[in-house]
Order: sequence, then structure tokens, then C-alpha cells
Amino acid sequence: QVQLVESGGGLVQAGGSLRLSCAASGRTFSAYGMGWFRQAPGKEREFVAGISRSGGWKTYADSVKGRCTISRDNAKNTVYLQMNSLKPEDTAVYYCAAAVTTFPTANQGEYDYWGQGTQVTVSS
Repeated sequence: QVQLVESGGGLVQAGGSLRLSCAASGRTFSAYGMGWFRQAPGKEREFVAGISRSGGWKTYADSVKGRCTISRDNAKNTVYLQMNSLKPEDTAVYYCAAAVTTFPTANQGEYDYWGQGTQVTVSS
């Protein structure tokens, strides 16, 4: 069992930045590929970014490529999502998730554990 707790969300103006964190507890964090997803009001949950177990491989949704950076610190059992140049359309609840796979993808079925989410609101 893995418990995931997101933090770092909030209200920010368009063009601003936020750094989301996801702290993991339970089983060995480095055994899991990690992903960030988001769900905007009235929309389905969508993939944002994924990172391999070691952190050496990363993948991003086209909508955030160049503006977001996913990283992890296995010593701290934490995965991060640095978001820059935020837009109002980035407004959503952001979730982190853990997958028992080396290279996690956008396929939500790969992920075994999910956090409760943190709200990000970007004002225009």
C-alpha cells in the first residue's frame, strides 16, 4: 500500500508559477513510476506528466510541454511538478499517482495508487 498526499496548490495569476509536491509513504517509493494528472470542472481527468522510477525518463502532455517539469527525490519520497507560465485553462484539481511500472504513461489504468488532489486555480 502506498499513501500519496499532494500539496502546493493555490490561487495564482496567469503567467505565474506553482510547485506541487506529492509525498509518498508506505512501500518503497523508488519501486514506482509516478504521474501527475488533472481534472478540470466538467471534464475528464487527464494526464499531465510522468517520471520513471529513477527519474531519468520523463514524459509530458503536449498541453504542458515546455511549461512544466516533473522531478522526484527518492530520498525524500517525493515527486514534484513545477508549473510555469500558468494559464487559466490549467485550472484543475491536480492528482499524483503511483504505478508499478518503470515508465509510466498516460494510461490511467497503469496506476495503482492515487492521492486526494490539490486545487490549482489560475486567474486571468
